[in-house]
Amino acid sequence: MTRFSWAALARGALRGHRAWTPQWRSPDRPQPDYDAVIVGGGGHGLATAYYLAKEYRLGRIAVLEKGWIGGGNTGRNTTIIRSNYLFPESAALYDHAVQLWEGLSAELNYNVMFSPRGVLMLAHSHHDVQSGLRHVHANRLAGVDNEWLTPAEAKAFCPPLDIATPRWPVFGAALQRRGGVARHDAVAWGYARAASALGVDIIEGCEVTGITRDAAGVTGLETSKGPVRARRIGVVAAGSTSLVMAMAGLRMPLESFPLQALVSEPVKPVFPCVVMSNTVHAYISQSDKGELVIGAGTDQYPSYSQAGGVQILGHTLEAICELFPIFRRMRMLRAWGGIVDVTPDRSPIIGLTPVPGLFVNCGWGTGGFKATPGSGHVFAATIARGEPHPIAAPFSLDRFTTGQLIDEAAAAAVAH
Repeated sequence: MTRFSWAALARGALRGHRAWTPQWRSPDRPQPDYDAVIVGGGGHGLATAYYLAKEYRLGRIAVLEKGWIGGGNTGRNTTIIRSNYLFPESAALYDHAVQLWEGLSAELNYNVMFSPRGVLMLAHSHHDVQSGLRHVHANRLAGVDNEWLTPAEAKAFCPPLDIATPRWPVFGAALQRRGGVARHDAVAWGYARAASALGVDIIEGCEVTGITRDAAGVTGLETSKGPVRARRIGVVAAGSTSLVMAMAGLRMPLESFPLQALVSEPVKPVFPCVVMSNTVHAYISQSDKGELVIGAGTDQYPSYSQAGGVQILGHTLEAICELFPIFRRMRMLRAWGGIVDVTPDRSPIIGLTPVPGLFVNCGWGTGGFKATPGSGHVFAATIARGEPHPIAAPFSLDRFTTGQLIDEAAAAAVAH
């Protein structure tokens, strides 16, 4: 793997940038036998493979991706990063991720463009104020940064915000200054590059069609490129997790919904932070290219369509125009949808399954991107040791039979 540096970039420029090699190895076919196989080549799957190779020295690891690297939800999200969740279990998991985000570019020798510009969460009613203050106090008790701003302070932090709009007046806001955004494609490419350098095989265009098992547990996978033997299999397939796990005879407590987003035409820097409004389900930031990145909600019905409903985008843009009148004449450039897998309590599932050797990481709903490094780190530990990482332990699959739920849906009205 070429080490990126100012000197390497200068040498590349002098050679007309014609000497760069592919960023990761992508063999045409998987080997017949591996120590561990990760199903899913998104950010979470690639991060898992990287930490398995780096920290646990598993010799033969493969990532199987039915499409292309980063072509799923990793490339279809709005890149928001924060850890100000209500329950201590959630806050610990997401703050673990934020701590890894802060040094990730240096860790991977790849610029993931992490920008801790602050995440502002608006309150539009007395109930929102109470809920927001509850989050602030809970986060402080858990050692997670969060602070409460008055409407005037929120306006000062984000000047384009209209705090006196008649429809959605702003009564205050919670601010996590360590929150922000990163470049989603760069995250996938950075992890793929670093994992490949440690010997991980990244097989693109390789669809899993079956999971084989015997009395002792899983034995391997059937794929579109031939059978693969492995006694450790980690499924990190986002919206397709239910379909993959059904191949092993497991029914997952998941529903899959389209989640929509859109971007505007690019403009000069005008928006300094990330702003979220759970009440109207709209959130907005500005990318490094100048586009306004706008997140909408999930469709009301389960589906694998990546088109989504136009009424969802209309509702979101109405709210954005009310809160930020300066954007009313902006033209939208494109819209898209991603398929999110949602659990009953809107918290992820990370850990073991009833089938020995089969592990699962899923159920991130609309908030998976922000957890990418933390998710991969704790899932790798779980696979390597055969027992849950302490941070991941509360998110086990059996919580839906024990009743020990982590109900972020009831706490926040919406999970991002």
